[in-house]
Amino acid sequence: MNSAPERQQGLTFISLVFTLALIAFFALLILKLGPIYLDHSKVTNVLTEIEESPDIETKSEQEIRETLNKRFNMNYVDNVTQDDIKITKSGRYLKIVVEYEVVKKIAGNLSVLVNFNDVVEVGQE
Repeated sequence: MNSAPERQQGLTFISLVFTLALIAFFALLILKLGPIYLDHSKVTNVLTEIEESPDIETKSEQEIRETLNKRFNMNYVDNVTQDDIKITKSGRYLKIVVEYEVVKKIAGNLSVLVNFNDVVEVGQE
């Protein structure tokens, strides 16, 4: 008695569940990581605006920090603190380094760590 069909097609229930679980996991990653990278794009936009500011080399370090703080608050950037911003000023040379990391919980004890390091240099030494 030969009961096996000549051609089988389709997914089994287990392979269907596995495929859906894989798709759900990557969708969860995108939903968790998307806002982190959107915030980072806001940080880079603020740094680009600071770099293109015509009189930025003449401002003091405190004025630059206040300007950055105002722009980060305006754009709702919560991941960057004052400790993450390093400003080096020498004459008409200005270097701003924004280095920060974001830890986001994915599910259970699974977390993701994302490091960012942005540098803006203006003027000449």
